Amino acid sequence: QVQLVESGGGLVQAGGSLRLSCAASGRTFSYNAMGWFRRAPGREREFVSAISWSGSSTYYADSVKGRFTISRDNAKNTVYLQMDSLQPEDTGVYYCAASRESYLYTTSSYVYWGQGTQVTVSS
Repeated sequence: QVQLVESGGGLVQAGGSLRLSCAASGRTFSYNAMGWFRRAPGREREFVSAISWSGSSTYYADSVKGRFTISRDNAKNTVYLQMDSLQPEDTGVYYCAASRESYLYTTSSYVYWGQGTQVTVSS
């Protein structure tokens, strides 16, 4: 089992920044890549970003490319999502997830999920 705990969400004005963290514990050797998803009110959970185990490969949804940056510190078993130039449409619950797959854009590729952290961007 792998436990994932997100933190860093909150309320921010449009144009502001937040940094999300996802701390992993348990059998951390058993997963590969890490991803962030979000669910806006009334919408399905959608892919935001992902990063390979080594950190050498990163992936972003078109809607956040150039504004969000994913990174990881394997020594701390932690993945980060730096979110800059936030917009009201970025509002939602952000989830961290762990995957053993190579295709990282869909929820079905992920085995373990955190409980989520709320991000609210006011206009």
